[in-house]
Amino acid sequence: MAYTLPAASKMLKKDFIYGVATASFQIEGDSASRLPCIWDTFCATPGKVRDGSNGDVACNHINLWQQDVELISSLGVDAYRLSISWPRVMHQDGSLNQHGVNFYIGLLDALKANNIKAFVTLYHWDLPQYIEDNGGWLNRETAYLFRDYADKITRALGDRVYAYATFNEPFCSSYLGYETGVHAPGLAKKAYGRQAAHHILLAHGLAMPVLQKNSPHSLNGIVLNFTPAYAHSNSAADITAARLADEYFNQWYIKPLFDGAYPDSFALLSDEDKPVIQDGDFAIMQAPLDFLGINFYTRTVYKAAPDKAFTEVDMVNAAKTDIGWEIYPQAFTDLLVSLHTKYPLPPVYITENGAAMADTLSNGVVDDQDRIDYYQQHLMAVHHAIEQGVNIAGYFAWSLMDNFEWAEGYLKRFGIVYVDYATQERTIKNSGIAYKNLITSR
Repeated sequence: MAYTLPAASKMLKKDFIYGVATASFQIEGDSASRLPCIWDTFCATPGKVRDGSNGDVACNHINLWQQDVELISSLGVDAYRLSISWPRVMHQDGSLNQHGVNFYIGLLDALKANNIKAFVTLYHWDLPQYIEDNGGWLNRETAYLFRDYADKITRALGDRVYAYATFNEPFCSSYLGYETGVHAPGLAKKAYGRQAAHHILLAHGLAMPVLQKNSPHSLNGIVLNFTPAYAHSNSAADITAARLADEYFNQWYIKPLFDGAYPDSFALLSDEDKPVIQDGDFAIMQAPLDFLGINFYTRTVYKAAPDKAFTEVDMVNAAKTDIGWEIYPQAFTDLLVSLHTKYPLPPVYITENGAAMADTLSNGVVDDQDRIDYYQQHLMAVHHAIEQGVNIAGYFAWSLMDNFEWAEGYLKRFGIVYVDYATQERTIKNSGIAYKNLITSR
Protein backbone atom coordinates (compact mmCIF):
# COMPACT_ATOMS: atom_id res chain seq x y z
CA MET A 1 0.00 0.00 0.00
CA ALA A 2 1.64 3.19 -1.25
CA TYR A 3 0.75 6.21 -3.34
CA THR A 4 2.00 5.81 -6.90
CA LEU A 5 3.64 8.38 -9.14
CA PRO A 6 5.13 8.01 -12.63
CA ALA A 7 8.63 6.51 -12.44
CA ALA A 8 10.28 9.61 -13.89
CA SER A 9 8.45 12.04 -11.58
CA LYS A 10 10.57 14.72 -9.90
CA MET A 11 8.51 13.86 -6.79
CA LEU A 12 10.30 10.50 -6.58
CA LYS A 13 13.74 12.09 -6.38
CA LYS A 14 15.47 12.15 -2.99
CA ASP A 15 15.75 15.95 -2.96
CA PHE A 16 11.97 16.42 -3.16
CA ILE A 17 10.94 17.14 0.44
CA TYR A 18 8.02 15.27 2.02
CA GLY A 19 6.66 16.37 5.36
CA VAL A 20 3.78 16.52 7.79
CA ALA A 21 2.32 19.65 9.36
CA THR A 22 0.67 20.87 12.56
CA ALA A 23 -0.06 24.17 14.34
CA SER A 24 0.62 25.17 17.93
CA PHE A 25 -2.91 25.91 19.19
CA GLN A 26 -4.29 22.80 17.51
CA ILE A 27 -2.01 20.28 19.23
CA GLU A 28 -0.02 21.72 22.13
CA GLY A 29 -2.48 22.06 25.01
CA ASP A 30 -0.98 23.29 28.32
CA SER A 31 -2.73 26.64 28.05
CA ALA A 32 -1.76 27.45 31.65
CA SER A 33 1.91 27.99 30.80
CA ARG A 34 1.34 30.68 28.18
CA LEU A 35 -0.55 33.94 27.82
CA PRO A 36 -4.17 33.74 26.66
CA CYS A 37 -4.71 34.09 22.92
CA ILE A 38 -7.68 35.09 20.77
CA TRP A 39 -8.63 31.44 20.27
CA ASP A 40 -8.91 30.88 24.04
CA THR A 41 -11.35 33.77 24.19
CA PHE A 42 -13.23 32.60 21.09
CA CYS A 43 -13.57 29.05 22.46
CA ALA A 44 -14.93 30.44 25.74
CA THR A 45 -17.67 32.32 23.86
CA PRO A 46 -20.82 30.14 23.70
CA GLY A 47 -21.83 29.04 20.23
CA LYS A 48 -18.53 29.82 18.50
CA VAL A 49 -17.02 26.30 18.45
CA ARG A 50 -19.38 23.59 17.23
CA ASP A 51 -18.76 21.07 20.02
CA GLY A 52 -18.08 23.67 22.71
CA SER A 53 -14.48 22.48 23.07
CA ASN A 54 -11.20 24.37 23.44
CA GLY A 55 -7.44 23.99 23.09
CA ASP A 56 -6.62 23.60 26.78
CA VAL A 57 -5.43 19.99 26.29
CA ALA A 58 -5.76 19.33 22.54
CA CYS A 59 -3.24 16.56 21.72
CA ASN A 60 -1.17 17.26 24.86
CA HIS A 61 1.84 17.73 22.58
CA ILE A 62 3.61 19.87 25.19
CA ASN A 63 3.97 16.74 27.34
CA LEU A 64 4.11 14.13 24.58
CA TRP A 65 6.43 15.92 22.16
CA GLN A 66 9.27 13.40 22.46
CA GLN A 67 6.88 10.57 21.61
CA ASP A 68 5.53 12.70 18.76
CA VAL A 69 9.02 13.27 17.33
CA GLU A 70 9.51 9.49 17.32
CA LEU A 71 6.14 9.19 15.55
CA ILE A 72 7.17 11.75 12.91
CA SER A 73 10.49 9.99 12.44
CA SER A 74 8.74 6.63 12.05
CA LEU A 75 6.84 8.01 9.05
CA GLY A 76 10.12 8.50 7.20
CA VAL A 77 9.41 12.15 6.38
CA ASP A 78 12.13 14.65 5.49
CA ALA A 79 10.51 17.59 7.27
CA TYR A 80 8.07 18.69 9.94
CA ARG A 81 6.10 21.91 9.69
CA LEU A 82 5.16 23.37 13.07
CA SER A 83 4.18 26.78 14.37
CA ILE A 84 5.48 28.83 17.27
CA SER A 85 2.91 30.04 19.77
CA TRP A 86 3.53 33.78 20.11
CA PRO A 87 1.81 33.84 23.53
CA ARG A 88 4.00 30.96 24.71
CA VAL A 89 7.34 32.58 23.91
CA MET A 90 6.69 36.25 24.70
CA HIS A 91 5.75 38.06 27.90
CA GLN A 92 3.34 40.97 27.76
CA ASP A 93 6.22 43.40 28.34
CA GLY A 94 7.82 42.24 25.07
CA SER A 95 10.55 40.11 26.63
CA LEU A 96 11.05 36.45 25.79
CA ASN A 97 9.44 33.81 27.98
CA GLN A 98 12.43 31.51 28.30
CA HIS A 99 10.34 28.58 29.52
CA GLY A 100 8.34 28.62 26.29
CA VAL A 101 11.43 29.21 24.16
CA ASN A 102 13.13 26.21 25.76
CA PHE A 103 10.23 23.97 24.73
CA TYR A 104 10.78 24.82 21.07
CA ILE A 105 14.56 24.56 21.37
CA GLY A 106 14.21 21.03 22.76
CA LEU A 107 11.74 20.11 20.01
CA LEU A 108 13.93 21.55 17.23
CA ASP A 109 17.04 19.83 18.59
CA ALA A 110 15.21 16.50 18.66
CA LEU A 111 14.05 16.98 15.05
CA LYS A 112 17.62 17.78 14.01
CA ALA A 113 18.91 14.68 15.79
CA ASN A 114 16.45 12.67 13.67
CA ASN A 115 17.52 14.41 10.43
CA ILE A 116 14.10 16.06 10.10
CA LYS A 117 14.10 19.56 8.62
CA ALA A 118 12.10 22.08 10.66
CA PHE A 119 9.71 24.33 8.73
CA VAL A 120 8.61 26.89 11.31
CA THR A 121 5.58 29.18 10.99
CA LEU A 122 5.75 32.26 13.19
CA TYR A 123 2.01 33.01 13.12
CA HIS A 124 -0.65 30.34 12.82
CA TRP A 125 -3.59 32.41 14.14
CA ASP A 126 -2.95 32.49 17.91
CA LEU A 127 -2.57 36.23 18.50
CA PRO A 128 -1.96 37.12 22.18
CA GLN A 129 -5.26 38.36 23.61
CA TYR A 130 -3.70 41.48 25.13
CA ILE A 131 -2.72 42.60 21.61
CA GLU A 132 -6.27 41.96 20.37
CA ASP A 133 -7.56 44.02 23.29
CA ASN A 134 -5.55 46.89 21.81
CA GLY A 135 -7.08 46.46 18.34
CA GLY A 136 -5.35 43.33 17.11
CA TRP A 137 -4.79 43.27 13.35
CA LEU A 138 -6.95 46.40 12.98
CA ASN A 139 -4.17 48.30 14.76
CA ARG A 140 -1.17 49.12 12.57
CA GLU A 141 1.07 48.87 15.63
CA THR A 142 0.46 45.08 15.71
CA ALA A 143 2.55 44.76 12.52
CA TYR A 144 5.51 46.26 14.39
CA LEU A 145 4.89 44.08 17.44
CA PHE A 146 5.04 41.08 15.08
CA ARG A 147 8.35 42.26 13.67
CA ASP A 148 9.72 42.53 17.21
CA TYR A 149 8.47 39.03 18.09
CA ALA A 150 9.98 37.64 14.87
CA ASP A 151 13.29 39.31 15.67
CA LYS A 152 13.52 37.96 19.22
CA ILE A 153 12.37 34.40 18.56
CA THR A 154 14.53 33.87 15.47
CA ARG A 155 17.61 35.04 17.36
CA ALA A 156 16.73 32.70 20.23
CA LEU A 157 16.32 29.67 17.96
CA GLY A 158 19.64 30.18 16.22
CA ASP A 159 20.45 27.89 13.30
CA ARG A 160 17.96 25.14 14.17
CA VAL A 161 15.37 26.05 11.54
CA TYR A 162 15.44 24.99 7.87
CA ALA A 163 12.65 27.32 6.73
CA TYR A 164 10.63 30.13 8.30
CA ALA A 165 7.18 31.28 7.21
CA THR A 166 6.03 34.60 8.61
CA PHE A 167 2.31 33.80 8.37
CA ASN A 168 0.02 30.89 7.69
CA GLU A 169 -2.99 31.85 5.56
CA PRO A 170 -3.49 35.61 6.00
CA PHE A 171 -6.87 35.09 4.32
CA CYS A 172 -8.15 33.06 7.26
CA SER A 173 -6.89 35.47 9.90
CA SER A 174 -8.33 38.52 8.16
CA TYR A 175 -11.43 37.34 6.29
CA LEU A 176 -12.65 34.58 8.63
CA GLY A 177 -11.50 36.39 11.78
CA TYR A 178 -12.41 40.01 11.09
CA GLU A 179 -14.81 40.01 8.10
CA THR A 180 -17.19 37.07 8.61
CA GLY A 181 -16.42 36.36 12.26
CA VAL A 182 -16.46 32.56 12.02
CA HIS A 183 -12.88 32.45 13.41
CA ALA A 184 -11.25 34.33 16.27
CA PRO A 185 -11.52 37.13 17.20
CA GLY A 186 -15.03 36.88 15.76
CA LEU A 187 -15.47 40.38 14.33
CA ALA A 188 -17.66 40.76 11.26
CA LYS A 189 -17.27 43.82 9.07
CA LYS A 190 -15.95 44.13 5.52
CA ALA A 191 -13.77 47.13 6.42
CA TYR A 192 -12.24 45.14 9.28
CA GLY A 193 -11.36 42.21 7.03
CA ARG A 194 -9.63 44.41 4.45
CA GLN A 195 -7.73 46.42 7.08
CA ALA A 196 -6.61 43.30 8.96
CA ALA A 197 -5.35 41.82 5.68
CA HIS A 198 -3.35 44.96 4.95
CA HIS A 199 -1.71 44.98 8.37
CA ILE A 200 -0.88 41.26 8.20
CA LEU A 201 0.79 41.66 4.80
CA LEU A 202 2.60 44.71 6.17
CA ALA A 203 3.76 42.67 9.19
CA HIS A 204 5.05 40.00 6.81
CA GLY A 205 7.01 42.58 4.84
CA LEU A 206 8.43 44.16 8.00
CA ALA A 207 9.56 40.78 9.34
CA MET A 208 11.23 39.44 6.19
CA PRO A 209 14.44 41.55 6.43
CA VAL A 210 14.67 40.58 10.11
CA LEU A 211 14.49 36.87 9.19
CA GLN A 212 17.08 37.30 6.44
CA LYS A 213 19.41 39.05 8.90
CA ASN A 214 18.92 36.74 11.89
CA SER A 215 18.60 33.48 9.95
CA PRO A 216 20.47 33.93 6.66
CA HIS A 217 20.84 30.21 6.02
CA SER A 218 17.14 29.34 6.33
CA LEU A 219 14.57 29.65 3.58
CA ASN A 220 12.34 32.59 4.54
CA GLY A 221 8.88 33.13 3.07
CA ILE A 222 5.13 33.03 3.65
CA VAL A 223 2.30 30.49 3.39
CA LEU A 224 -0.84 31.46 1.46
CA ASN A 225 -4.00 29.43 0.96
CA PHE A 226 -5.92 29.35 -2.29
CA THR A 227 -9.42 28.19 -3.15
CA PRO A 228 -9.60 28.49 -6.96
CA ALA A 229 -12.74 30.16 -8.25
CA TYR A 230 -14.64 28.60 -11.16
CA ALA A 231 -17.55 30.03 -13.13
CA HIS A 232 -20.82 28.10 -12.86
CA SER A 233 -21.47 28.54 -16.59
CA ASN A 234 -19.83 29.95 -19.70
CA SER A 235 -21.91 33.12 -19.49
CA ALA A 236 -19.94 36.38 -19.40
CA ALA A 237 -21.70 37.32 -16.15
CA ASP A 238 -20.67 34.11 -14.38
CA ILE A 239 -17.10 34.35 -15.69
CA THR A 240 -16.86 37.90 -14.35
CA ALA A 241 -18.31 36.76 -11.01
CA ALA A 242 -15.65 34.04 -10.71
CA ARG A 243 -12.88 36.50 -11.59
CA LEU A 244 -14.06 38.97 -8.96
CA ALA A 245 -14.28 36.20 -6.34
CA ASP A 246 -10.79 35.02 -7.24
CA GLU A 247 -9.43 38.54 -6.81
CA TYR A 248 -11.21 39.01 -3.49
CA PHE A 249 -10.31 35.70 -1.86
CA ASN A 250 -7.06 34.67 -3.56
CA GLN A 251 -5.19 37.36 -5.50
CA TRP A 252 -5.76 39.91 -2.72
CA TYR A 253 -3.10 38.17 -0.62
CA ILE A 254 -0.48 37.41 -3.26
CA LYS A 255 -0.61 40.31 -5.73
CA PRO A 256 0.74 42.87 -3.20
CA LEU A 257 3.75 40.61 -2.54
CA PHE A 258 4.79 40.43 -6.20
CA ASP A 259 3.11 43.36 -7.96
CA GLY A 260 2.96 45.89 -5.12
CA ALA A 261 -0.77 46.47 -5.56
CA TYR A 262 -4.19 45.07 -4.76
CA PRO A 263 -6.29 43.58 -7.59
CA ASP A 264 -8.23 45.92 -9.89
CA SER A 265 -11.47 45.15 -8.05
CA PHE A 266 -10.06 47.16 -5.12
CA ALA A 267 -11.74 50.08 -6.92
CA LEU A 268 -15.13 48.42 -6.40
CA LEU A 269 -14.86 48.71 -2.61
CA SER A 270 -16.75 51.55 -1.03
CA ASP A 271 -14.44 54.17 0.46
CA GLU A 272 -15.42 53.13 3.99
CA ASP A 273 -14.34 49.52 3.27
CA LYS A 274 -10.95 50.38 1.79
CA PRO A 275 -8.00 49.85 4.13
CA VAL A 276 -5.83 52.75 5.21
CA ILE A 277 -2.64 52.42 3.16
CA GLN A 278 0.43 54.49 3.93
CA ASP A 279 3.08 55.50 1.42
CA GLY A 280 5.70 52.77 1.16
CA ASP A 281 3.50 49.95 2.46
CA PHE A 282 3.55 48.03 -0.82
CA ALA A 283 7.33 48.38 -1.12
CA ILE A 284 7.63 46.80 2.34
CA MET A 285 5.27 43.96 1.36
CA GLN A 286 7.40 43.19 -1.71
CA ALA A 287 10.34 41.90 0.36
CA PRO A 288 11.98 39.11 -1.70
CA LEU A 289 10.86 35.57 -0.82
CA ASP A 290 13.08 32.47 -0.69
CA PHE A 291 9.98 30.30 -1.05
CA LEU A 292 6.21 30.46 -1.25
CA GLY A 293 4.11 28.00 0.72
CA ILE A 294 0.81 27.08 -0.94
CA ASN A 295 -2.08 25.44 0.93
CA PHE A 296 -4.83 23.80 -1.11
CA TYR A 297 -7.92 21.79 -0.20
CA THR A 298 -10.79 22.50 -2.59
CA ARG A 299 -12.30 24.83 -5.19
CA THR A 300 -15.37 27.07 -5.18
CA VAL A 301 -17.91 27.71 -7.95
CA TYR A 302 -19.53 31.12 -8.44
CA LYS A 303 -22.30 32.70 -10.45
CA ALA A 304 -23.49 36.24 -10.98
CA ALA A 305 -25.99 37.64 -8.49
CA PRO A 306 -28.33 40.60 -8.93
CA ASP A 307 -27.43 42.31 -5.67
CA LYS A 308 -23.70 41.52 -5.30
CA ALA A 309 -20.56 40.84 -7.30
CA PHE A 310 -20.74 37.04 -6.98
CA THR A 311 -22.50 34.26 -5.12
CA GLU A 312 -21.23 30.79 -4.29
CA VAL A 313 -22.89 27.73 -5.85
CA ASP A 314 -23.07 24.51 -3.84
CA MET A 315 -22.02 21.62 -6.07
CA VAL A 316 -24.69 19.40 -4.57
CA ASN A 317 -23.86 16.13 -6.31
CA ALA A 318 -20.07 16.41 -6.17
CA ALA A 319 -17.85 14.15 -4.03
CA LYS A 320 -17.03 15.94 -0.77
CA THR A 321 -14.91 15.45 2.32
CA ASP A 322 -16.37 15.14 5.82
CA ILE A 323 -16.11 18.91 6.27
CA GLY A 324 -18.20 19.45 3.13
CA TRP A 325 -15.43 20.56 0.75
CA GLU A 326 -15.66 19.39 -2.85
CA ILE A 327 -12.97 16.94 -3.99
CA TYR A 328 -11.71 18.44 -7.25
CA PRO A 329 -7.98 17.72 -7.78
CA GLN A 330 -7.85 19.33 -11.25
CA ALA A 331 -8.22 22.68 -9.47
CA PHE A 332 -4.89 22.03 -7.72
CA THR A 333 -3.03 21.71 -11.02
CA ASP A 334 -4.92 24.65 -12.51
CA LEU A 335 -4.06 26.81 -9.49
CA LEU A 336 -0.35 26.01 -9.48
CA VAL A 337 0.03 26.57 -13.21
CA SER A 338 -1.96 29.83 -13.13
CA LEU A 339 0.12 31.27 -10.25
CA HIS A 340 3.31 30.22 -12.07
CA THR A 341 2.06 32.05 -15.19
CA LYS A 342 0.93 35.16 -13.31
CA TYR A 343 3.80 35.79 -10.89
CA PRO A 344 7.60 35.35 -10.76
CA LEU A 345 7.33 32.66 -8.07
CA PRO A 346 10.26 31.52 -5.96
CA PRO A 347 10.46 27.75 -5.29
CA VAL A 348 7.06 26.51 -4.11
CA TYR A 349 6.31 24.13 -1.26
CA ILE A 350 2.86 22.60 -0.88
CA THR A 351 2.67 23.36 2.82
CA GLU A 352 -0.82 21.92 3.40
CA ASN A 353 -3.00 19.48 1.53
CA GLY A 354 -5.31 16.85 2.97
CA ALA A 355 -8.84 15.85 3.81
CA ALA A 356 -11.18 15.53 6.77
CA MET A 357 -12.83 12.12 6.69
CA ALA A 358 -15.19 10.31 9.08
CA ASP A 359 -12.58 7.94 10.47
CA THR A 360 -13.22 4.97 12.73
CA LEU A 361 -10.64 3.03 14.71
CA SER A 362 -11.39 -0.70 14.55
CA ASN A 363 -9.10 -3.37 16.02
CA GLY A 364 -6.20 -0.93 16.01
CA VAL A 365 -6.67 -0.02 12.34
CA VAL A 366 -8.05 3.08 10.59
CA ASP A 367 -8.94 2.04 7.05
CA ASP A 368 -9.32 5.51 5.52
CA GLN A 369 -9.49 4.54 1.87
CA ASP A 370 -11.35 7.79 1.08
CA ARG A 371 -8.37 9.81 2.34
CA ILE A 372 -5.93 7.54 0.47
CA ASP A 373 -7.88 8.28 -2.72
CA TYR A 374 -7.77 12.02 -1.98
CA TYR A 375 -4.00 12.02 -1.45
CA GLN A 376 -3.38 9.86 -4.52
CA GLN A 377 -5.35 12.25 -6.73
CA HIS A 378 -3.72 15.37 -5.29
CA LEU A 379 -0.16 14.05 -5.40
CA MET A 380 -0.79 13.37 -9.09
CA ALA A 381 -2.17 16.91 -9.48
CA VAL A 382 1.12 18.28 -8.09
CA HIS A 383 3.06 16.01 -10.44
CA HIS A 384 1.09 17.39 -13.41
CA ALA A 385 1.87 20.97 -12.34
CA ILE A 386 5.59 20.15 -12.13
CA GLU A 387 5.39 18.69 -15.64
CA GLN A 388 4.01 22.04 -16.80
CA GLY A 389 7.01 23.92 -15.42
CA VAL A 390 6.03 24.85 -11.87
CA ASN A 391 9.04 24.69 -9.54
CA ILE A 392 7.66 22.68 -6.62
CA ALA A 393 10.24 21.54 -4.10
CA GLY A 394 8.17 19.74 -1.47
CA TYR A 395 4.80 18.55 -0.19
CA PHE A 396 3.37 18.47 3.35
CA ALA A 397 0.38 16.38 4.38
CA TRP A 398 -2.15 18.17 6.59
CA SER A 399 -2.10 17.03 9.15
CA LEU A 400 0.28 14.85 11.12
CA MET A 401 -2.51 13.95 13.54
CA ASP A 402 -6.12 14.63 14.33
CA ASN A 403 -6.37 17.81 16.37
CA PHE A 404 -8.45 20.83 17.38
CA GLU A 405 -10.02 21.84 14.08
CA TRP A 406 -10.77 25.49 14.95
CA ALA A 407 -14.50 26.34 14.77
CA GLU A 408 -15.27 22.63 14.20
CA GLY A 409 -13.66 21.67 17.53
CA TYR A 410 -12.76 17.97 17.62
CA LEU A 411 -15.55 16.90 15.26
CA LYS A 412 -13.37 16.71 12.11
CA ARG A 413 -10.31 14.53 11.63
CA PHE A 414 -7.62 15.58 9.13
CA GLY A 415 -4.75 13.50 10.50
CA ILE A 416 -2.83 10.68 8.88
CA VAL A 417 -2.47 9.61 12.54
CA TYR A 418 -5.59 8.91 14.60
CA VAL A 419 -5.79 10.47 18.07
CA ASP A 420 -7.98 8.98 20.80
CA TYR A 421 -8.56 12.16 22.79
CA ALA A 422 -9.53 10.28 25.96
CA THR A 423 -6.26 8.33 26.14
CA GLN A 424 -4.07 10.47 23.81
CA GLU A 425 -3.07 7.26 22.06
CA ARG A 426 -1.83 7.77 18.49
CA THR A 427 -2.49 5.23 15.72
CA ILE A 428 -1.07 5.62 12.21
CA LYS A 429 -3.94 5.42 9.73
CA ASN A 430 -3.66 3.46 6.48
CA SER A 431 -3.22 6.80 4.69
CA GLY A 432 -0.17 7.43 6.88
CA ILE A 433 1.25 3.98 6.14
CA ALA A 434 0.79 4.62 2.41
CA TYR A 435 2.53 8.01 2.79
CA LYS A 436 5.47 6.39 4.58
CA ASN A 437 5.72 3.75 1.86
CA LEU A 438 5.84 6.41 -0.86
CA ILE A 439 8.53 8.41 0.92
CA THR A 440 10.75 5.48 1.82
CA SER A 441 10.48 3.92 -1.66
CA ARG A 442 12.29 6.80 -3.39
